[in-house]
Amino acid sequence: MTGFATAIDEFLRGQGRFAVGAEPFGRTRRLLAFIVVFGFAYGAVMASFSGLAPGRCHQMFYVGAKVPLLLLVTSLLCLPSFFIVNTVAGLREDFGEALHAVLAGQACLTIALAALAPVTALCYVSTPNYSLAVLFNAGMFTVAAVAAQVVMRRYYGPLIRRSPRHGAMLFFWFFLYAFVGIEMGWVLRPFIGDPNAPVAFFRPDAWGNAYVVVAKLVGRALQP
Repeated sequence: MTGFATAIDEFLRGQGRFAVGAEPFGRTRRLLAFIVVFGFAYGAVMASFSGLAPGRCHQMFYVGAKVPLLLLVTSLLCLPSFFIVNTVAGLREDFGEALHAVLAGQACLTIALAALAPVTALCYVSTPNYSLAVLFNAGMFTVAAVAAQVVMRRYYGPLIRRSPRHGAMLFFWFFLYAFVGIEMGWVLRPFIGDPNAPVAFFRPDAWGNAYVVVAKLVGRALQP
């Protein structure tokens, strides 16, 4: 446990084995461990909105598993396009470093989410409004994404200095990941769990347009 905590500290500081330019040996395994462990931790808290009720506790385990699944599957769906665009831009030789930066960003996202979990729990205690809980979690993911961008830019620094085109690739990744991630979040729902709906790993009506649904949620949450 001490070694795991030390690895987290080194990662957040960008020091030791996670320093920019350090040998990549063993880092990928650690980053994947961060995504799974901290993604599960926040997912369990996210599902506690209704998961603490009798007969619904297993929902917390479902969502704990789905948060890292959401992040990793979204990344896998985006990687082919990201690879092709990098190749067209003449940056294929640097793709390994770019991929490591992406993975580091995902790891930072989950660590930030886990740190925000107590705030999410406080929100749940403060309101029974399901739509507001959904929007609040979207806000927490947005805050965590800002921290992830800081880490990604740290690892992208040498790449951008090598070629300014990497800056455009970084922007392309952010746009692509956000676009795909929102739709994947809709497909993999429920994450919070509507108290009036039965517990399920996937909703029967999984497919649809996530952007239309988000707009409707905002409208309902703002109603007096």
